Amino acid sequence: MSAASASGDPSAKHTKRRPRFVGWRFVLCALAAAVILAALVRAFLFDVFYIPSDSMQPLLEPGDRILVSRTAYDTEQIQRGDVVVFDGRGSLAPLHSGRPAVADAAVTVGRWLGLAGSDTVYVKRVLGVAGDHVSCCSDGDPRITVNGTPVDESYVYPGDTPSDSAFDVVVPDGRLWLLGDHRSVSADSRSLLGAPGGGLISTERVIGRAERILWPLERGTSIDRLSLGAEWNTEK
Repeated sequence: MSAASASGDPSAKHTKRRPRFVGWRFVLCALAAAVILAALVRAFLFDVFYIPSDSMQPLLEPGDRILVSRTAYDTEQIQRGDVVVFDGRGSLAPLHSGRPAVADAAVTVGRWLGLAGSDTVYVKRVLGVAGDHVSCCSDGDPRITVNGTPVDESYVYPGDTPSDSAFDVVVPDGRLWLLGDHRSVSADSRSLLGAPGGGLISTERVIGRAERILWPLERGTSIDRLSLGAEWNTEK
């Protein structure tokens, strides 16, 4: 037995424990790097959103997690038929939640982890882009028309009518007309008729395009881009 061991030299014990401490430090640094990388990816490339409601059935079910491309519209235009995620503050949601800051932080963490939805972020389908004349339910015709042409909406929730309220709008530059697929329960552009902005959502509020259902695994599938009259000429 060495003199250092026999005397209970604390420096010897410290030397023995150092590798374990270094190992934990490495693990913590690796975890921190992974979190930072994930945050950067989700902030600039792709994000994951939790679906809290049934407003986009049958395409999206409550509890689904969807992958959203934040760069989808960096090189192309938003098209009719796209399913987009957008910040609804100032339109479908109040600018301020009214909750304490701690509660807001908890909601943000839950949304980031994919465990909860957001009360300011929405997912809807684009029915009208800049220059489009979108209307419904006039002259006894129950269909939605874009620039005078009826839209084939076989994707709408079975049994729903195209809209339970009439509307007739022309979409200005920088705005979108958005509807949920489950029309009878969806709060969308129709909910803001008569309000400032008239239900037209700013393109600057669009976070990205929904690309795929990630969870549950048995529902995992890509979210197709529907071509809703991409060939139609817009009215001037």
